[in-house]
Amino acid sequence: MPHLGPTELLIILVIVVLLFGVGRVSKIGGELGSAVANFRKGLEEGAKKDKTEDETKA
Repeated sequence: MPHLGPTELLIILVIVVLLFGVGRVSKIGGELGSAVANFRKGLEEGAKKDKTEDETKA
């Protein structure tokens, strides 16, 4: 698989902005960031739940 350098990434970014527009790209970025934050929060809550279940069994 070829390595993508900064020039290629910049060209891809320009094409994406032209296709979707700046507003839509920023909205997608915000939604992606929110999804990652919620995923991490869910992992932390799951780990805490598992830990409390292990403590109650002991």
